[in-house]
Amino acid sequence: MRKVSVLLAILFLLSACASSGGARRNVDGPVPIDQSQTEIAEHQLLNVSIEVFDPGVLPEDEKQANGLSMDIRNAEARYMPELLRATMEGTAYWGAVRVVPRGLTNGELLVSGKILQSNGLELDLEISARDARGSKWFTREYRDEVEAAFYQSGEPEGEAFQPLYNKIANDLAEHFKKIPVADITNIRRIAELRFAADIAPQAFDGYLQQTQTGEYNIVHLPSNDDPMFGRVQAIGERDLLMIDTLNGHFNNFYREMQQPYTEWRKARSDEAEKQKALEKAALNRTLLGVASIVGAIFIGVSSDNYNPGLDTLTDVMVIGGAAAIKSGMDKRSEATIHRESIEELGASFSSEARPLVVDVEGKAVELTGSAEAQYDQWRVLMGQIYANETGLSGSPD
Repeated sequence: MRKVSVLLAILFLLSACASSGGARRNVDGPVPIDQSQTEIAEHQLLNVSIEVFDPGVLPEDEKQANGLSMDIRNAEARYMPELLRATMEGTAYWGAVRVVPRGLTNGELLVSGKILQSNGLELDLEISARDARGSKWFTREYRDEVEAAFYQSGEPEGEAFQPLYNKIANDLAEHFKKIPVADITNIRRIAELRFAADIAPQAFDGYLQQTQTGEYNIVHLPSNDDPMFGRVQAIGERDLLMIDTLNGHFNNFYREMQQPYTEWRKARSDEAEKQKALEKAALNRTLLGVASIVGAIFIGVSSDNYNPGLDTLTDVMVIGGAAAIKSGMDKRSEATIHRESIEELGASFSSEARPLVVDVEGKAVELTGSAEAQYDQWRVLMGQIYANETGLSGSPD
C-alpha cells in the first residue's frame, strides 16, 4: 500500500513537469513602408506628437520576468517612440513629427503607446491616436516576435521589430488619407485655439466648445489682427522650440542607447535559449529517473514472493532513478544561474541606458520622468510670459 502511495506521488510529480504555451499573433513577415508618391502641400499636413510610452508593468510570471526590470522598461518607453518617429518621418505623409512628454493635451495629432510586453524576442504594444478635435482615430494592439537567431547571426541589420513600426506608421497614414482637406484645416485651427486656451484661459476659453464625448467644436475664431492671439502664437513658437530641444535630448538618448540595448537583447536571447535547453535536459533526466523508480515499484508490487535478485534490481533502479532526478535538479540549478545572469545583464543595461542630465536654458534637467516635470514648469513659465506681456492672468496651472 505504501508503494502505491509513493507511485501516486511520483505520477503527480510527472504531471507537474508538463507545461504548455499559447500561440501568439505576429506581424506577418516583412511589412513594406507606405510612402507618399506625391508631394503633399504643407497646409494639408498634420504635425504629430508622439508621447513617451507608458512602460506598463512587468510579467507576473517569475520566469517571464527574469532579466527584465522597470529601469529597462522606462528606458524602452523613451527609446521606442524615437523608432516610431523616424519611421513616420520617412513616409512623407506628415509635417513635423516630435516625441513629447506624456500628458501633453494640445497638438494636431497625438499618438500614445503602452508597452504590454517586451523581452527582446517578443514585442507587444498598444497604440492610440487622437487628433486635436478630440476625434479618436483608433486604439490597436501590435504584436511581433523574432527568433533568437536574429541576434546570434553576427551584427543584427536594422531594428529587430521594424515591421511592427512600419505597420503602425502604415495604419496612421491610411487613416490620414481618408480625412478631407477641410477637416485638416479645422484640426489645425482647433489645435491653435486649445493651446491659446491653455496659456490664457480668461481670454480664449469661449472660442471652443467641448461636447459630452470630449470632442471640440469652434464657436468663433479670433480676428486676423487680434494682438492677444498674436502673442499666444509667438509663445507657441517658443513652445515648439522647447519641444525641439527636448527632442534633441531624446534623440541623443536613443543613439546612445542603441548599441547597449542591442547587445542586451542579444545576450538575453542567448541566455534565454541556453536556459530553455537546460530546462529541457533537466526535464528529460528527471522523467527518466522517475520512470526508473516507477519501474522498480511495479516490479516490487508484482512480486509476491521474496526474490533476492529482484530486490537487488529494484534497489539499483531506485538508486539510479534518484541519481537521474538529482542530475535533473543540478541542471535546474544551472538554469537558475543563467536566469541570474540575465538579471545581471538587465541591471547592467539599466545603468548604461540611464537618461542623461542635460542643460535647458541654464537649468540642469534629468530626462527620466523629470523631463515631463520640466516641461510642466516651462508651460507655467509661458503663462507668466503671456501675463507679463498682456497684463492678463495666464494659465492657473
